[in-house]
Amino acid sequence: MRRAMAEAEVGDDVLGDDPTVRQLEELAAARVGKEAALFVPSGIMANLVSLLTLTGRHDEVIVGDQSHIYTSEVGGLSLLGSVFLHVLPNQPDGTIPLERLRGAIRNQVYTPRTRVISLENTHNRCSGAVLPMEYLYAVAEVAKANGVMLHLDGARLFNASVALNVPPEEIAKPFTVVNFCFSKGLGAPVGSIVCGERAFIQEARRTRRMLGGGMRQAGVLASACIVALNTMVERLAEDHALARQLAEGLADISGVQIDPARVQTNIVIFGIDPTTGWDAPRLLERLKAEGILLSLSGTRLRAVTHYGITPRDIDRTLAVLRQILQGRP
Repeated sequence: MRRAMAEAEVGDDVLGDDPTVRQLEELAAARVGKEAALFVPSGIMANLVSLLTLTGRHDEVIVGDQSHIYTSEVGGLSLLGSVFLHVLPNQPDGTIPLERLRGAIRNQVYTPRTRVISLENTHNRCSGAVLPMEYLYAVAEVAKANGVMLHLDGARLFNASVALNVPPEEIAKPFTVVNFCFSKGLGAPVGSIVCGERAFIQEARRTRRMLGGGMRQAGVLASACIVALNTMVERLAEDHALARQLAEGLADISGVQIDPARVQTNIVIFGIDPTTGWDAPRLLERLKAEGILLSLSGTRLRAVTHYGITPRDIDRTLAVLRQILQGRP
């Protein structure tokens, strides 16, 4: 990947003449069955570019209350686009009940106009849950019946594809626009991409420019993303297996609160029983001192497996955590 970056042929992507970026965009669009694609620096910008291009001022986007768009993107869509977020509760499996979606769509003269339903797959804050294919098609029927577009925040789209054993283009098929990330499980240093119809991508290029996302010799970054798409997808199953190993091991440690059955991909979220004398923030720092890096997910801890993690790392993490909780603070 580093070699590809060093040897990348580059041009000015703002003007559309970086050959490596064009190659990446064509490859990504083909992988998800869309006409065209647009390379952007980050997943947050991918969501912004997608939804700002699909909507206008005073429009509305339906999202889940655990979605990355609602919880972790600083309200950018509302601030920059005057677009309302209509927030509905996510179920533990990442879905939003169909009846809630139907009831939330609005187009009266006295309400914002619902333009887009946005789903997240896999679902980060729902333990990396994978949305079932039948659910995606059911939501698509709701959207079609009401003249509403579908957006997929597919930051971890390929994790969903591997977990379901379904080609990514099948997952993407019901959606007007799909974006996914290269710097998560795929292991590239930076970058995300927006995929959709050619006319949409042409307009999205203007939105990207407005947001400051146009880059000049971006082929240096795009080259790593090409390597990621071509070499890193199949091995995602290894990350999923390690996450299951971690979850099952955590379930055997007294004081850890987790349901291993909820771990479907590479994200493991678990709680700590207060009777242990520990809470998540303090335990996070204690594990960091041992060289084990986790993050907080509300009042719980979040672990993510990736290409840099080995079975030995999982065993050590479990051993250290068991020792800490048994020893008490």
